[in-house]
Amino acid sequence: MIIDRHVAAVAAFAVFALTSFAALAEEHPFTEGQVVQVSAIRTEYGKFDEYMKFLDTTWKATQEASKKAGYTTGYKVVAVEARGENDPDIYLVVYFKNWAALDGGTAKGDAIAAQVEGSVAAANKGAVDRGKMRRILGSWTGQQLDLK
Repeated sequence: MIIDRHVAAVAAFAVFALTSFAALAEEHPFTEGQVVQVSAIRTEYGKFDEYMKFLDTTWKATQEASKKAGYTTGYKVVAVEARGENDPDIYLVVYFKNWAALDGGTAKGDAIAAQVEGSVAAANKGAVDRGKMRRILGSWTGQQLDLK
């Protein structure tokens, strides 16, 4: 029996040491930061100022309402020099606390649209109207990795 206890103690120590070593080996040189959603926009010729007016009014009000509701943490508009006719001249950047903040996005977006624009139908009509001012070239969503 004494031998069994010693074997059990040695086995327990070995398991503890190995799991501690594995935990150290799995440590990453970064922590997971905010989730970032970026949309690439190309304004139509002569429509840049008109689109910027939309961004400064309805889009900004939407982003502020979303931030106040706790759905997002921030936003930015970045103007860039387009290299060609099919390259973006504006990037719209929206920040989220984490991936879970994207859960239920349709319902959250509908609530904000109703609050800012009166209804989802009005927001949809506005989106169609904006098609005369700009083209959405694409978007991506990623996560910031903060180095330790």
